[in-house]
Amino acid sequence: MVKLNKIYTRTGDDGTTGLGDGARRLKTDARVEAMGSVDEANAALGVARLFADGEMDALLAQVQNDLFDLGADLAVPDDGQAKGWTPLRLDFMRVGALEQAIDRYNTDLEPLNSFILPAGAPLSAHLHLARTIVRRAERDVVGLNQIPEEVVNPSVATYLNRLSDLLFVLARHANDQGRADVLWVPGKP
Repeated sequence: MVKLNKIYTRTGDDGTTGLGDGARRLKTDARVEAMGSVDEANAALGVARLFADGEMDALLAQVQNDLFDLGADLAVPDDGQAKGWTPLRLDFMRVGALEQAIDRYNTDLEPLNSFILPAGAPLSAHLHLARTIVRRAERDVVGLNQIPEEVVNPSVATYLNRLSDLLFVLARHANDQGRADVLWVPGKP
């Protein structure tokens, strides 16, 4: 368990932040940007959970924990072998858990016959917002992975991709199983 005795360290005053392996990176570094987007997505899910209950709230709580694991994975770019420890890595099985949840929640949804606007019930709107932040986190991770000297667990981008799909399905579910979705009307005056 992590123990934080002091919240401010002053070590970031120079525009850098520490990774989990002790390395310092600029706060504008691609890895730090990806970690920040994941953190922002997690915070948006925390707000969405204010409107969720029961099974959906439990699912979102698990996703929040997964996102913390994912952030820890991103925070340690090396394998830890040189320092004699093994860093936390997001397990690909978590992707399977998301796919099962997508299938479970998608079965009762009204069929889509139009694009939908990110609106409707408060829970739906917050889930759509979280979905867009997750999409940004995914783009940041894909960009990070394009940098030759960077190493990224392949499960990270896959997890974020499935998570955005899950959040889309959950947002529709929160809109009366899709019956109260706000449909896009092209060119509407």
